[in-house]
Amino acid sequence: MRMTPASPDPKLPPVRINLMSDTQTRPTLAMREAMARAEVGDEQIGDDPTTIALCERVADMLGKEAAVFLPSGTMCNVAATLVHCRPGDEILAHPSAHVLTREGGAHAALGGFQITPLPGENGVFTPETFRAAIQPVSRYSAPQRVVTVEQTANVGGGTIWKKSTLDEITAIARAHKLITHMDGARLMNACVATGVSARDMAEGWDSVWIDFSKGLGAPIGAVIAGTDTFIDEVWRWKQRLGGAMRQSGICAAACLYALDHHIDRLADDHANARTLARGLAQIPGITVNQPETNLIFFDPTATGITTQRMISELRKRGILTGALDHRIRACTHLDVTATMIEETVSAIRDIASKA
Repeated sequence: MRMTPASPDPKLPPVRINLMSDTQTRPTLAMREAMARAEVGDEQIGDDPTTIALCERVADMLGKEAAVFLPSGTMCNVAATLVHCRPGDEILAHPSAHVLTREGGAHAALGGFQITPLPGENGVFTPETFRAAIQPVSRYSAPQRVVTVEQTANVGGGTIWKKSTLDEITAIARAHKLITHMDGARLMNACVATGVSARDMAEGWDSVWIDFSKGLGAPIGAVIAGTDTFIDEVWRWKQRLGGAMRQSGICAAACLYALDHHIDRLADDHANARTLARGLAQIPGITVNQPETNLIFFDPTATGITTQRMISELRKRGILTGALDHRIRACTHLDVTATMIEETVSAIRDIASKA
């Protein structure tokens, strides 16, 4: 499943409304000032106080023993599976999960692991599906080592894995001696939407990470947490994959600022997503999912206009969106206002009426 932006064209106007992804956020002035003031040292020798503070805080938030700062969420997923698995091992995940669809085959290329898809609606498989996929230990089968979930499920439409479902999955995994890994790319969106704390959401999961470069608005970074032993091994893979980031406190300061100022405001993104979905649902020919968080998927083809043409027409008006298969994905974030949502709905209505 590929996410394809509109092709760049120097003749097009500047992007005024960026609904492409929450990765498109820019650090706020206050976040930049926090970065400029950051106390730094050498992360490699454990001498960067700001990075240490970030990792300790995230480990406590998630109820884990330790944590490590990495450049990206993808690197968190890759490092985690390289620690948890051995060549030939099997990972169980939803077919649309990031580990399977958007990480360049890293898990196969670097670790020799196979990922077995567990189907389910809206990016979420059921505990029953997971249980049915577990095979008896046999020399004829790949060792089943890890089950992973993506919170929230991106391609599923920002779907939230319910706490009760997560608990059932971890219970099944423990009974069959499988390791549990949570891709927490939008974990804080799920927490804000449900009122469940990050610690409770991560309970029972052997490894879990938080991305700071999406809705939390930092320019770079993710933090993965787990046991002391697990994090020691993640550090080894961090070294193998490129090493420490030296004065990483400059980036860690942005993440600390996000924890202090950008979590509760995720509710604004969710409200804007619901407003966008309601507006689109009122346009004849537009089918749209009802968002649980900040992701909206809609299909304009029944209006007589293709997905790519709608994206192109919106881009001509300074509105940037993306395509996922036959659908358009719009993502709300801290750089998208309620007024921008109203303008986007109006533009789509106008484009559809002229189809």
